[in-house]
Amino acid sequence: MNIISLFSGCGGLDLGFRLAGFNPVWANEYDKSIWDTYNFNHPETILDRRDIRKIKSDEIPNCIGIIGGPPCQSWSEAGAKRGIDDSRGQLFWEYIRIVRDKQPLFFLAENVSGILAPRNKEAFTYILSQFEEIGYRVSYKLLNAKNFGVPQDRQRVIVVGYREILGLGFEFPAPGTEVLTLKDAILDLQAIAPMSVKGKLDNYHDSVPNHECADLGFSSIYMSRNRVRSWSEPSFTIQASGRHAPLHPQANKMILVAKDKRIFDPNSPHPYRRLSVRECARIQTFPDKFIFKYKQIADGYKMVGNAVPVNLARNLASKIFEDIVIGNRESGIGNRASSLLSVI
Repeated sequence: MNIISLFSGCGGLDLGFRLAGFNPVWANEYDKSIWDTYNFNHPETILDRRDIRKIKSDEIPNCIGIIGGPPCQSWSEAGAKRGIDDSRGQLFWEYIRIVRDKQPLFFLAENVSGILAPRNKEAFTYILSQFEEIGYRVSYKLLNAKNFGVPQDRQRVIVVGYREILGLGFEFPAPGTEVLTLKDAILDLQAIAPMSVKGKLDNYHDSVPNHECADLGFSSIYMSRNRVRSWSEPSFTIQASGRHAPLHPQANKMILVAKDKRIFDPNSPHPYRRLSVRECARIQTFPDKFIFKYKQIADGYKMVGNAVPVNLARNLASKIFEDIVIGNRESGIGNRASSLLSVI
């Protein structure tokens, strides 16, 4: 079941789909700081490193599906909020172009919740209409990863399209009943001290890969709200910045002393420190054998924070696999679709 991946990052989405039974055969990522990590963890996938705007569709393998997360900074609540008017937001058109030209049976795109903000309504509606015009029945939903086996509050918009010839639309899987916590994710690492790093790594942790944490100051913005979740709670959102990484649950929650101003509790039984890259990766449900390659600590946090949580990806991919692969085998989805499946 060959698929291709666009705007792949380190490949959290790719790994989730692989675990669900799909085969990512080709991926595209332009950020050179990610290439080593992707190649190390996805050795069977061809990584195209070019600017996607310079890649012709006929250079991309045929596939049953296309997955990926077009850059989200321009849609973010915390970003410039320029949406489709920003050059990064316009990369969504490249995603649509390739889906149009390759005509896979399905596609899945992931983006930040800000794409649903009122200021982006017209642009997002237009994006959906473009997918419909090229022959897809489109579904979208705002999901919280904590409801899909991820120990983290993380809201993301998922857009899934099925080819009209399939005769069905994607129905999002129901949220799970169990919410995983920081204790589930990282308690066993508590006894292993992370290596503190300010910028460039001179060496690496000797027992736990990527167990390095950013040793940076705390800005007034960072101190404006509590950054500590307890062991019995899911994590705050893992962001693509070491400076904004959540604090480890070993410390007490921060104390409010004035409007938008908090301090560290002087009576905390343990010191305050940011989560390490490996702890963030655990919270993003990457297995420990998934190794992040970086020289600068900031690149480690960036790769982890920008990724789609593996368990969320696997949940969505499993539903697509059930619809398109198993559903076809058991009941048939039309001669044309069956023919495409056999060829691809």
